[in-house]
Amino acid sequence: MRLITYREPGGREVLGVVAADHAVPAESLVPGGPDTIEALLRAGAAGLAALREAADPARIAAEGRPLTGLEVLAPVLRPGKIVAIGRNYADHAAEEGAIPPPSPLVFAKFSTSVVGPGADIRWDPSLTGQVDYEAELALVIGRRARCVTEEEALDHVLGYTCLNDVTARDLQFADGQWVRGKSLDTFCPMGPALVTADEIPDPGDLRVQCTVNGAVLQDDRTSAMFFGVRQLISHCSQAFTLEPGDVIATGTPAGVGIFRRPPRLLQDGDIVTVTVEGIGELTNTCRTGPAREA
Repeated sequence: MRLITYREPGGREVLGVVAADHAVPAESLVPGGPDTIEALLRAGAAGLAALREAADPARIAAEGRPLTGLEVLAPVLRPGKIVAIGRNYADHAAEEGAIPPPSPLVFAKFSTSVVGPGADIRWDPSLTGQVDYEAELALVIGRRARCVTEEEALDHVLGYTCLNDVTARDLQFADGQWVRGKSLDTFCPMGPALVTADEIPDPGDLRVQCTVNGAVLQDDRTSAMFFGVRQLISHCSQAFTLEPGDVIATGTPAGVGIFRRPPRLLQDGDIVTVTVEGIGELTNTCRTGPAREA
């Protein structure tokens, strides 16, 4: 299934099921069905199975609303945790001049950085002048994971989505650790949809791309990752509990702006698109200006 979160005109946030570029509320497909992604996560495997069985593509295409008329948000609006992985592609580590990591390099992004497709990536030029893109495959945890094996790991995944790990490089390098530079408001676009794990049985060989104003700047496959999805889930779960709704961003390929010669950093008006095979395109526009209240 393809799942989205969208905002109705009155402001209500709704879980939708997508087919043929149309969406219907998930709650309309199953009696007492989930109205939000959080409700679906609470319903567990049985709730997901019931929704999948009821999600008839012909019915959704006939009864649904066109996606072009919806305000689509991030699939998970406020993850409990956003666990991110650094230097997980061989060519990206090489362009940075870093040695291959002996184990996954884990950091965090704050959930207040999350925005959806079509939202602006915004920053205050008085705070940062080196904003960069990072296209990534992200996964959403569907079932609690603690000390799971690699063989068990994929059983804990609800689905996959596109993520842009937007980064203020000057803050990242000045701080000596990465959280602040990775967590500015709007610096974690996600979407456009969450594709359930049954539709992507092998996340280990998906094409990941980033374009800026139509120019392809990143292009690789998840098979180039040092640590695949199974390994990342198992590794993280040995240290801390992964809970339903948590997001793991699996790392970015080579081609980020800061290591290009000359550097190609994001500017006001740039249009950034992250594409992951089997999931879709996540597009956002860059805007600069003073910080403002949400």
